[in-house]
Amino acid sequence: MKTKNRIWICHLLVIGLVLILANNCKKDNNNNPAAIITDIDGNVYTSVAIGTQVWMTENLKTTKFRNGDLIGTTTPDTLDISGENEPKYQWAYDGNESLVTTYGRLYTWYAATDTRNVCPTGWHVPTDAEWTTLTTFLGGDSVAGGKLKETGTTHWSTPNKGATNETGFTALAAGNRWYWSDATFWGIGYAAMWWSSIGNSSDYAYFRSMSYDGNSVTRNLPQKDFGFSVRCLKD
Repeated sequence: MKTKNRIWICHLLVIGLVLILANNCKKDNNNNPAAIITDIDGNVYTSVAIGTQVWMTENLKTTKFRNGDLIGTTTPDTLDISGENEPKYQWAYDGNESLVTTYGRLYTWYAATDTRNVCPTGWHVPTDAEWTTLTTFLGGDSVAGGKLKETGTTHWSTPNKGATNETGFTALAAGNRWYWSDATFWGIGYAAMWWSSIGNSSDYAYFRSMSYDGNSVTRNLPQKDFGFSVRCLKD
């Protein structure tokens, strides 16, 4: 009888241990920065932990909101949208879809902050304060850019000053879309620009930018209908 009891106790202990390990593995997978992320279009991303935050290591590429609704674009890609109210668009840089795989897409602030969400489930467009958390952790705006930029001159123009990418963030110079005059695309190879989710007024919102000729991160207030990159942050 005692032998049977010992056997049952051993069985229960083994089952309990298996359940504990399975639960811990599930938690580890949910919080693993190297876990694969997929957007509604099927684009696949990786991520990296920087301080207390987990960031995607690539710019967003989706053409749809999280619920499957299409994010429109313009025809032609240089169409002046300055007269539109809260335009929600995305573009490949200069209308060249072959650039999206590397650089991601450019979004207006209205598209980036739409309640249907552009980031995959479990991710969001960072707030202005969350961008500040990142740069503060890296030693401040004056040096954070170099620690975030991809090294070399494959995706940055010479001299790509101060770039070490020691964080693994892998910032690329994806450029932007301005609506000034003929709504031109500018800056690929020279500048990286990302939206925050926080507006300052009815027309302007905070963003962060980096340049090929410096190692700083700049905080400024462009107009919401400009096209900038989106880099998603884990909820």
